[in-house]
Amino acid sequence: MKRKIRNENLRRRLRRALSIRRRIEGSAARPRLSVYRSAKHIYAQLIDDLAGKTLASASTRAPSLRDGLQGLKKKEAAEKVGSALAEAAKAQGIEVVVFDRNGWPFHGRIAALAKGAREGGLKF
Repeated sequence: MKRKIRNENLRRRLRRALSIRRRIEGSAARPRLSVYRSAKHIYAQLIDDLAGKTLASASTRAPSLRDGLQGLKKKEAAEKVGSALAEAAKAQGIEVVVFDRNGWPFHGRIAALAKGAREGGLKF
């Protein structure tokens, strides 16, 4: 059953997200780096779509990061989340990922997270 989405901006973003998701797929060797942003926080996770499992995750709400993000701007916090996710990926032996911006434009906090992940050693 299809759900009617009344918010036009959300409907457009979800349509873009599905269009992107049709073309990319994460595996154990090359997981999908999925990004979600809300007004206050940003979340990122590495997903193996074939097994249906999350391999690693990081967010501005994670207890390990929360204290180090006090007083930072949202873009700076997103960059730290990207580098934290890269560290977690490196610990599991993951170096190459597929980037899924989840329908968001690639600028601002999304680009900052990608920059942090690249500087942490992830390739995409």
